Amino acid sequence: MAGTLDVFYFPGSTYTYLSALRAAALAEQSGLALRWRPFNVRAIMVEMDNIPFAKKPAKAAYMWRDIERRAKRYGLPWTGQPPYPVDPELKALRMATVATLEGYGQQFVEASYRAWFIGGKPPGLDGNTEEVLARIGMDAEQVVIRATSQEIAEKVELETNAARALGIFGSPTFVVGEEIFWGDDRLEDALDWAQQHA
Repeated sequence: MAGTLDVFYFPGSTYTYLSALRAAALAEQSGLALRWRPFNVRAIMVEMDNIPFAKKPAKAAYMWRDIERRAKRYGLPWTGQPPYPVDPELKALRMATVATLEGYGQQFVEASYRAWFIGGKPPGLDGNTEEVLARIGMDAEQVVIRATSQEIAEKVELETNAARALGIFGSPTFVVGEEIFWGDDRLEDALDWAQQHA
């Protein structure tokens, strides 16, 4: 591989759906490895007083229509607006952190977004994330135990601090060194930059 592209993401981020289902193939074509890095974007957004959709129905309507258009453009499945908001207790975030540390972050992110956007099963609610783990062959009970540990709480904080230090404010954000590229629509730009600066 020529280099690595870091992907800072929050498992409850809507636009990350578009990247979750296409980034791996594009990275492989570019000769790059992906490193998925879950972080608590909510904490950063609260600090910035940036609550994007809760009280902004016009912006929320635009977001869903935009994601639908982009999904169709990329040939990704779209079955209608998925449940939102999600992961109120950051359970899926902690499980995503475990998945990353244990080496199946890519599998987890793809399966989680398929379950949410295609299956209508939002992450962090109603045992949905446990189902995702079982579907990809993991011991969900053991992941849940590790996800509630101090080790994982500290790892989430470390990654969130790393995002802050880089100036990251949204999900997904692609990182090459100290260069950041925010949003699914910057994925190709990030891959090009990573190739040129490997």
